[in-house]
Amino acid sequence: MSLPELEILNSIIGRVFRIDDYTAGGHADPYLMRYRGQLSLDSVEAYDQLCERLRPYDLTPLFRIDELGRQVILLVNSLPKPRQSNSWVNVLLFVLTVFSVMLMGVDVQETPPPDTWGLILFLVRNILSGWPFALSLLSILLAHEFGHYLAARYHKTAATLPYFIPLPFSILGTLGAVIVWKELPRNKRILFDVGVAGPLAGLFVAIPILLYGLSISKVGPISATPGAFLEGNSLLYLMAKYAVFGKLLPEPASYGSLNPLLYWLRFFFTGTPLPLGGTDVTISSVALAGWAGILVTALNLLPAGQLDGGHVMYVLFGRKLKKIFPYLVGLLVLLGFFWSGWWLWVALLFTFGRQTAEPLDQITEIDAPRRALAWLVIFIFFLVFMPVPMILY
Repeated sequence: MSLPELEILNSIIGRVFRIDDYTAGGHADPYLMRYRGQLSLDSVEAYDQLCERLRPYDLTPLFRIDELGRQVILLVNSLPKPRQSNSWVNVLLFVLTVFSVMLMGVDVQETPPPDTWGLILFLVRNILSGWPFALSLLSILLAHEFGHYLAARYHKTAATLPYFIPLPFSILGTLGAVIVWKELPRNKRILFDVGVAGPLAGLFVAIPILLYGLSISKVGPISATPGAFLEGNSLLYLMAKYAVFGKLLPEPASYGSLNPLLYWLRFFFTGTPLPLGGTDVTISSVALAGWAGILVTALNLLPAGQLDGGHVMYVLFGRKLKKIFPYLVGLLVLLGFFWSGWWLWVALLFTFGRQTAEPLDQITEIDAPRRALAWLVIFIFFLVFMPVPMILY
């Protein structure tokens, strides 16, 4: 870098930053210039001004805090511009997901054929009866993903439309949906807003769907039907069933000599013992969709990596979040002895969950209202988390 170019850059940086020292990057360094010192403006305003002034030089500023707590500005080559997405892919996946979810929501009024092809033809013939389940579940997933998308658009941050993932012949008919960041968020406030908008919007839709679905469901005896399952409980789901039916469900035939509180603590965290002979709600397809919406919210709020919960924890604790990761994995491994699906989640977290979406500006912290909302979201996580999402018997 020539001396005139360096003087220009120093002048631009000096307008928003009191420079203590600066260093040119070498071949092994991930930056062109590094400045250490103190911002002289509000960090959000300073970052926006620098971005604008450095754009003609094809440079992007990164705001960082070093190991000694000093403010640092790194200059790097401008990041690639977001690519245009093909929205037809999103439309096609959504249509396939609608078809898949409607198949799994078929209202079975007669015994389906036992053979595979006969079962498939039976489901296809009756597919229209699956619309209540599909409408309920997809409304929750759409609310969740468009919560993310609209928050990103509000902050002028590029993100894709939702990609829905069809999964025919599974319990729900889908693996949910995702949107993909097309560029890094500018600061923690944007990362937080986009991260929490999804689960809050999805839960806002899921709760009334769940309550309505429970109101058209029936309570009856739990029979030992081969291949049946009990849906897992979260505190929110237990409260919803209590609000509709006036009792905690599933209700065992007898607590025996065990204190009811101890029984519920054991059943809540382990799914044992099976309350065969007791009573439970036989949930309607609409209630199943509402329950699934709560489960999706809980999984997304796990405090790791690129998950929504990971974003919330990152803006609160920064890189200290990495210290939480081993405890989360250990907890899920233990819970895996009661629901083996957690072991798959452990593998996914080790593969994708250790990296957080670090914003360009890591100096700007979230404000007081966002911090309060972050703690509220953590509280919501404990309300919706299901230690044993599904009990097969």
